[in-house]
Amino acid sequence: MATDSQLMEWEVFMQSKPGANYIHAGSVHASDKKMALQNARDTYTRRGEGTSIWVVPSDAIVASNPDDNDMFFDPANDKVYRLPTYYVMPEGAKAI
Repeated sequence: MATDSQLMEWEVFMQSKPGANYIHAGSVHASDKKMALQNARDTYTRRGEGTSIWVVPSDAIVASNPDDNDMFFDPANDKVYRLPTYYVMPEGAKAI
């Protein structure tokens, strides 16, 4: 029986410039978070791209199931209290 000899998998997210969104760059294997950052830097910033790196253990990421899109992303039209038209503007109010 073969055993998995690879180190823990980490997902790498890069920020191209300060204030920009972080974009998924790929994955690296590492034994701890310090090594994961070093491996991510060595793998994904060879040409000076990026100003910041996030590394996240792959098993810590949770995602929705595409089969549940209708239920999960329901626009909740039945919750009228979320609409501004549900509320009555008080008389005399200037900026609410």
